[in-house]
Amino acid sequence: MTTPTISNYLSEHRESHLNELKELLSIPSVSALPMHNQDTIRAAEWMAASLRKLGMENVTLYPTNGQPVVYGEWLKATDKPTVLIYGHYDVQPVDPLNLWDSAPFEPEIRDERIFARGASDDKGQTFMHIKALEAILESTGSLPFNFKFCIEGEEEIGSPNLPRFVSENKDLLAADVIVISDTSMMEEDKPTICYGLRGMCGFQLDVKGPKRDLHSGLYGGAIANPIHAVVELLQSFRNADGVITVEGFYDKVAVLSEEEKQAFKALDFNENAIKDEVGVSEFFGEKGYSFYERVWVRPTLEVNGVYGGFQGDGIKTVLPSEAHAKITCRLVPDQDPDEILELLQNHVAKNAPPGVEVSVSLFDKGAPFVTPFDHPAIQAASRAYEKVWEVPTAFTRGGGSLPIVSTLDEELQAPIVLMGFGLPSDNVHAPNENFKLKNFDKGLLTLCTYWDELSAVMNVK
Repeated sequence: MTTPTISNYLSEHRESHLNELKELLSIPSVSALPMHNQDTIRAAEWMAASLRKLGMENVTLYPTNGQPVVYGEWLKATDKPTVLIYGHYDVQPVDPLNLWDSAPFEPEIRDERIFARGASDDKGQTFMHIKALEAILESTGSLPFNFKFCIEGEEEIGSPNLPRFVSENKDLLAADVIVISDTSMMEEDKPTICYGLRGMCGFQLDVKGPKRDLHSGLYGGAIANPIHAVVELLQSFRNADGVITVEGFYDKVAVLSEEEKQAFKALDFNENAIKDEVGVSEFFGEKGYSFYERVWVRPTLEVNGVYGGFQGDGIKTVLPSEAHAKITCRLVPDQDPDEILELLQNHVAKNAPPGVEVSVSLFDKGAPFVTPFDHPAIQAASRAYEKVWEVPTAFTRGGGSLPIVSTLDEELQAPIVLMGFGLPSDNVHAPNENFKLKNFDKGLLTLCTYWDELSAVMNVK
């Protein structure tokens, strides 16, 4: 499918495509912050306009109890299978802002990377699908399959409303293959297909002590300090080796097969490169498990934020009235998010320190997902990568979570192909998020090649 005509089209329109991407990245569509609700809707409208420009029909913003779902379809390939492309237009918050080298919503290209929040996760990668189909349509006048787009605006808060939308619109979204680009390659010039993702559940600890902040000289030592209580609770979740001490937490963890263990060992693992990339002197985690096993097939419990008391410059001798902690768990087959959340609540109730009131607020959740990596649709993706990058494709599991993937798998009963083009150095969810332009260019060619490779196996559902 990547004929010279298509390749030339992408080259000739590269600058205009990057300018369009900059427009999209300029929209601060932070779904976690209500102050950006209108911006998130603006991003949805931008996506809808882009689909219409591409030639998609029945482009609609479907309302939900949160942000709208953008849908569009091109169903002119008579008697051909249908591909559903999923992506999301919302982004993570930008804090801490002072660590950004350029404004997060003023896209800037430097060092052959485009820097902005959402550049890699997931505006840039979703945008690539639109431009790949544009190149094919403009070069050939048609598309090899029927295509549908489902682009949501709440992925970064756990897709709370999309499962219901999918369940209520199975016919609308019905497809033979689902393709998602929201993952990363293992490293530069090492194309990677992710065939499994960890699930997730999140919660917040809220600890209430005295009815108001107190003078620590007048009351300290006699009144329970909520920050101390939070620290004590957090300490109770794990031991010194990173093993989670919540009763029953590991009961349903699926055992990794020997075949997968050997496949992980066969990967070219550069321990020092990873340490240098993230800036640590040594790894940490459960003993007896490799780095990849820890981040791909073992569950976690991580503290994402702790706050309470005086946060300004200098010191204020205050005994705070309350304190809080935000925690997320990455889950693996066959852990159920609801069961894990119940175990966590039981643990908090059992370990709550005296003198304070402790409550738990539940947040986003999603089930883990694994698909056979020898499926024809996935192998076709592998061939597409190898034709463009000219190196073998690695098959991995992902440590992150796409909460909707398990829902799409269950509700639509179609193989899901995760074709990611990001890199570990993209700073996803962190300051200075970026997307390497080399991966943008080669990713577009890979997607165009994939539709060609897929055409030979699409009769296999």
